[in-house]
Amino acid sequence: MPEEELVELKFRLYDGSDIGPFRYSPASTVSMLKERIVADWPKDKKIAPKAANDVKLINAGKILENNKTVGQCRVPFGDLPKGVITMHVVVQPSLAKAKAEKKVDDAPRKNFCSCSIL
Repeated sequence: MPEEELVELKFRLYDGSDIGPFRYSPASTVSMLKERIVADWPKDKKIAPKAANDVKLINAGKILENNKTVGQCRVPFGDLPKGVITMHVVVQPSLAKAKAEKKVDDAPRKNFCSCSIL
């Protein structure tokens, strides 16, 4: 039985900097990759994910699903030499935070209607 070949990945952030490269088993899930990204996120960045759910990974123009494995997400490149695969990282603020920022005024609004008949 042949030994499983590791896949080398790096993660490109919004400002062009990278996290990695790291070597992963093809059986590693996208969810595991996201956990690693959050753990290794540079401390000096203004935008940072708080949890793995705040991160989206994009490879070959497709958003990767958490339950997929690295082996399933890898794009076949034919006879090209093996190298580091770059995945793009998008940080989305959590839904609760986004809703809180949109809420400008908590006071209930009162609508008045007045009619005058002459």
